[in-house]
Amino acid sequence: MANEARQRKMADRVKVIIAEMLEKRIKDPRLGFVTVTDVRITPDLREASVFYTVYGDEEARQDTAAALESAKGLLRSEVGKQTGVKFTPTLAFIPDALPDTARHVEDLLRQAAEADAAVHEQAASATYAGDADPYRHPADEEAVDDVSPAG
Repeated sequence: MANEARQRKMADRVKVIIAEMLEKRIKDPRLGFVTVTDVRITPDLREASVFYTVYGDEEARQDTAAALESAKGLLRSEVGKQTGVKFTPTLAFIPDALPDTARHVEDLLRQAAEADAAVHEQAASATYAGDADPYRHPADEEAVDDVSPAG
């Protein structure tokens, strides 16, 4: 088992290696505009999960996933050469859900802003249900005391 610092360093190194390989050496026409967002490695350094995003529509995402699967062996051998570890980790490419989650959060924030605008619009034309100032003031209390029966 590797300690967390070694695991983190290895994940960072694998991320850089794969990103460079995708940019410079992998010439698959199916490969779209892909970004490696994160790499997570198991504590025994045997398996690496590579998270990626693709700019484009669903077809571009599917084509890129197929291209990454076909280039997995080349990428893994390059990771083994450049890292020099005893066991080269297996690579699993996973589409990152971050852009979809961010889009969903933006939609929720937009809906909240629209609801706030509607509330402010209603508040601008609203009137009080009773008096404008329902609280007693010291001047009113003196007037009430003067009217009270003397006993």
